[in-house]
Amino acid sequence: MKYMILTYASQQDYDGMAGQDSGKPAWSEQDFAAMGAFMEKFNADLAESGELVETRGLAAPALTRRIGSKNGEPVVTDGPYAETQEVLAGYWVVECDSFDRAVEIASRLGDTPAPEAVRATAYADIRPIMEGREDLLG
Repeated sequence: MKYMILTYASQQDYDGMAGQDSGKPAWSEQDFAAMGAFMEKFNADLAESGELVETRGLAAPALTRRIGSKNGEPVVTDGPYAETQEVLAGYWVVECDSFDRAVEIASRLGDTPAPEAVRATAYADIRPIMEGREDLLG
């Protein structure tokens, strides 16, 4: 079974990683390097176990465009969005034996090095990936 592990951040988090004033403590070069090293090992371990299908980090929310509709016409809005504090920051697709194993994998993300203000609000969602319409009925 395949599962998607989703992580979240805010524009403030992206700004802090870039060394910009964000209202939260800025990331040091050491913080950023430690996070990068952790993620490289995390991904390498999943690849070695054969459980990693794909992983990607996403660009900052300020670079987002939201497509909606108004009166049947497409409407494009540039991000970030004041009504949305947190946005998808990255994801992993893993293929493993059970939901419990996917939760175990995602739980390791709690060890990601980061400033305490970031770690205090970090979380991940784990969702099964459907293979077809029949999965909606099951």
